[in-house]
Amino acid sequence: MLPTTRRALLHRVAVAQAEGRSPSLVGAVVREGKTVWSGGWGAVDGWAPDADTQYRIGSITKTFIAVLVMRLCDEGLLDLGDPLRAHLDLAGAPPEAGDATVTQLLAHTAGLSAEARGPWWERTDGALRPELTDVFGEGAQPHPAGRRHHYSNPGFALLGALVERLRGGTPWHEVLRREVLEPLGMARTSPLPEAPHAQGWAVHPWADVLQPEPAVDTGLMGPAGQLWSTAGDLGRFAAFLLRGDERVLSADTLARMREPASGPRDENWQGGYGLGVQLTRSHGRLLFGHTGSMPGFVSALWANEAEDVAGIALANATAGPLTGAVAAD
Repeated sequence: MLPTTRRALLHRVAVAQAEGRSPSLVGAVVREGKTVWSGGWGAVDGWAPDADTQYRIGSITKTFIAVLVMRLCDEGLLDLGDPLRAHLDLAGAPPEAGDATVTQLLAHTAGLSAEARGPWWERTDGALRPELTDVFGEGAQPHPAGRRHHYSNPGFALLGALVERLRGGTPWHEVLRREVLEPLGMARTSPLPEAPHAQGWAVHPWADVLQPEPAVDTGLMGPAGQLWSTAGDLGRFAAFLLRGDERVLSADTLARMREPASGPRDENWQGGYGLGVQLTRSHGRLLFGHTGSMPGFVSALWANEAEDVAGIALANATAGPLTGAVAAD
């Protein structure tokens, strides 16, 4: 990579960290299957963060869950058209929820509520929702299944439970470690933080005041946003999403995940959703990946298939840093 390009990338990270008033921000670039650049700005425990510093990645977790579901599909253990009730006991849940198909859950077209009932799930211990039916929000299905895109965190909690059910009761994060993380060499991705990791912070909007954010185990809601990872590990994941790996998923199956499943489908569309991946256009390029947020953290991973390149951005502030724009740039 040219020295001028390296300087431009580090400048982009530094400006985003300063303008977003984030304690730290890390970025990385993946090209032709390898992380070719990474850099950090700000400080974590007094040191500049790097590609091995863990951040919470929020809803990027959903893409990992989607990979596990697609593995089950490729193995013939489920069909994407299967209704949820064909695989899960949903006694006590709204009857319409069981009619939602696996495809609809992956694409956020099942019509399910955006959030779980009760206190804000991202900030509360998963013990508050011990049963699967506890993840359904008030008015559990505000829209008829298949009618429109309606982003649903409980929908991915159900997909995580589906993975556990079809893998003999093994927790989803253990299935993920065995079937995805270990084959891809992602030793720094985990459901709970492992040092070195960034502390999540809420930054006061009008003063230089920081408040620590909780890092709770969200239990059954974990598949919606529990994971922690690093720029280095996400670089490996981005390379996999671009090229495939027969030990995990084929390139053909990954291409199927990138096809628009909800949102506009005309030739001028600017944003949509595939099967567990977000789709957008930036400066004329079609990007796929996911953004994420949890208390104290924001993140983004965007990839471009045509140029075999991806960008990653991670920051430890609840709001402010525009990691989606940084990763796209």
